[in-house]
Amino acid sequence: MINKPNRNEERKRRHLRVRRKISGNSQKPRLNVYRSAKNIYAQIIDDVNGNTLVAASSLDQQIKDQVNYGGNKEAAKLVGKLIGERAIEKGIKEVVFDRGGYIYHGRVKELAEGAREAGLKF
Repeated sequence: MINKPNRNEERKRRHLRVRRKISGNSQKPRLNVYRSAKNIYAQIIDDVNGNTLVAASSLDQQIKDQVNYGGNKEAAKLVGKLIGERAIEKGIKEVVFDRGGYIYHGRVKELAEGAREAGLKF
């Protein structure tokens, strides 16, 4: 009997395949998204130096005060806006979007739209 990989293992395989092709540098860092059942996380990463430049999640106090639950589209949009604002403060205007192997739908899409509204370009 052959074990079928579960949904998360398939996502990780997709993510590794995409990561071979995209990379962030200091001029155009990578906006990475991770989604759990209860929260959503975003980081802007410079892959050349291996530094996380900016991070935001639905666990941040600013977002926790505004929403009851961190695992919905409303929280994802707020995380996108927050990471966009923090990136603009640090002088980051353009990023490469890394959706982490997730389909561009639902919470991932809302996070991207929130970041665009805050002024990030990708």
